[in-house]
Amino acid sequence: MAGNFGANDVITMAHGSGGQAGHELMEKILLPAFDNPILREMHDGAKLDLSTNKIAFTTDSYVVKPLFFAGGNIGKLAVCGTVNDLAMTGAIAKYISVGMIIEEGFPLKDLQEIVNTMRKAADEAGVYIVTGDTKVVNKGCADGIFINTAGVGERIEGVEISPLKAKAGQNIIVSGYLGDHSATIMASRHNLELPSVIKTDCAPLNHMVKEMLTVAPNIAVLRDPTRGGVAAVLNEIAQQAQVGILLEEDSIPVREEVQGFCDILGFDPLYLANEGKLVAFVDQEDTENVLATMHKFEYGKNARVIGKVIDKAIGEVGLRTAIGGIRIVDMPQGEQIPRIC
Repeated sequence: MAGNFGANDVITMAHGSGGQAGHELMEKILLPAFDNPILREMHDGAKLDLSTNKIAFTTDSYVVKPLFFAGGNIGKLAVCGTVNDLAMTGAIAKYISVGMIIEEGFPLKDLQEIVNTMRKAADEAGVYIVTGDTKVVNKGCADGIFINTAGVGERIEGVEISPLKAKAGQNIIVSGYLGDHSATIMASRHNLELPSVIKTDCAPLNHMVKEMLTVAPNIAVLRDPTRGGVAAVLNEIAQQAQVGILLEEDSIPVREEVQGFCDILGFDPLYLANEGKLVAFVDQEDTENVLATMHKFEYGKNARVIGKVIDKAIGEVGLRTAIGGIRIVDMPQGEQIPRIC
């Protein structure tokens, strides 16, 4: 029965052979977790009903290490990451596919926990997991489990989000504290003790984004600052739109515990990955309404303006420090913390 797995119940190569073992994997773990009318037909693909021809599509793969960490696991990352990628384009996620590459010997109880977490995240986001695939590889070839998700969403009518729409005078908003996810992964990876308040910020942002775009359809840019953090996102936008960006150090939300963690290890929170945060470029006249809307949601209650778009220092991101100087926030070189998602 689903969930009744012991320490000796593991993935074998037979689970990937297309025979009885694979059928049992589907019947005992995957179908009970992801069950919905579309998936239940068990075709090679899903037949989708969309009310518009304006759709968005995205895909991503997840190889985080460790697989389980404070506040989540690889499965939660996979669902929320795809939902959020669609939301950043101004689309509301409707359907998700799930592909898993599982290593021989992977514990079935861990797989059960991952897919149950995926189901909870999908339910919170209001999306269906409608099709997928499972492959089993030899021991030593996959580091436990890798997950690919792809998503289809309906674009919101009248919304046109693009980095090219960034322009001088717009305010830059972040939805909450930066760096929580990276700090959590690093702590889990190296068995470091962090206060219980520090856990992954992984969360589906689609409901909040929909309301933000309802009160301000002219939001210019939405981005989720994952790998490379806010620094990478803002540098990309400044270069694409040929604008300057000026941040205010005193306005950037970072928990004291995360800042202390960064000080010890030599990290800058602006470069740390986040999995449940967004950056928005908003016209001045819409800023108050957008912030008020975000503050109504759990995932936006700490939203604030951290800077603005300017018509100087084209293609660059500057940070006004607490003592009044300005330093350049460069594009990240390499990857500070690998395999955080």
